[in-house]
Amino acid sequence: MLDRDGPIPIYKQVADLIREQIERGDLRAGDPVPSEAKLERDYEIARTTARRVARELREQGMAYTIQGEGTFVGQPGAPRAPRKVPMYQKIAEEIAERIQRGEIAPNRAIPGEKVMMREYGVAKVTARQAVAHLREEGWVFTVPYRGTYVASPDKWPGGKGS
Repeated sequence: MLDRDGPIPIYKQVADLIREQIERGDLRAGDPVPSEAKLERDYEIARTTARRVARELREQGMAYTIQGEGTFVGQPGAPRAPRKVPMYQKIAEEIAERIQRGEIAPNRAIPGEKVMMREYGVAKVTARQAVAHLREEGWVFTVPYRGTYVASPDKWPGGKGS
């Protein structure tokens, strides 16, 4: 339970809760620390506060951050538990499946970054990676200042919208 009216900053309280999880063995070296989006949801804190949690854990020597991948328990260079599929790829695969099933039709917008961030509990950079992956594969195209839309089936991987 966070003491929102007390003298200890919220980010320090959350960092202490995560440190306790590490000390109990609930989180082990190489495990990911909860994402900023998850911290926001779980503790009802702002994104900047969630960012300070990661910084606090790094300063305590409890965690390290790899740009674009996340924050992990332990010291830099510690082996990490391998992720089966990167989160951005999982999101892209789910959206591609929705396109194939006809849930999102050609020339219709795919879910935006904010929707992906909320639905999947990911950072903006992860949502952007998912869109970039879909674009690289030919599932979608982006119109600047308008959004990202489903491409015509002849542009999809395999070329026929199978």
